[in-house]
Amino acid sequence: MVSTKHTLVALVEDKPGVLNRMVSLFRRRGFNIDSIAVGSSEMSNCSRITFVVNGTPTMVEQVRKQLMGKVLEVVNVTDLTDKNIVIRELALIKVKAPSAARSEIIQIVDIFRAEIVDVTRDFLTVEITGTEDKIESLLDLLKPFGIKELVRTGRIAMTCGVAIEDEESK
Repeated sequence: MVSTKHTLVALVEDKPGVLNRMVSLFRRRGFNIDSIAVGSSEMSNCSRITFVVNGTPTMVEQVRKQLMGKVLEVVNVTDLTDKNIVIRELALIKVKAPSAARSEIIQIVDIFRAEIVDVTRDFLTVEITGTEDKIESLLDLLKPFGIKELVRTGRIAMTCGVAIEDEESK
């Protein structure tokens, strides 16, 4: 079987140590987590965690079931890989911006519908939200100017149209 990138979304109770136990389960099974994003959910006292991992469908399904069975605070884990989903990521990019290059950088930023969120004498900080491909494209265009610092959230995702729980109950 071919190893592919999988997007897993977990709904978990807000309790200390839950994320650590989940990550440890991935580590014990030899999975490298490409990205992880955690935040509040629509349910009080619950968070939503988005994991991006590489593996075969069988391996990922095994880990999904083990998360559900071994980590008590896990309410639900869904593999969104083959579902119709919306995916976004946020990046902040600090790029060298001497006065001679500023207008060109601003034009590139505008094309990508990104925002300049901080300006100093030597640097511009750009905020971009979008797919991983969109962010990579902007980075490719900004690299020649010199990227001083970069931070990315990792992928967040949700199904289109209906909630995960609604879709699974059908």
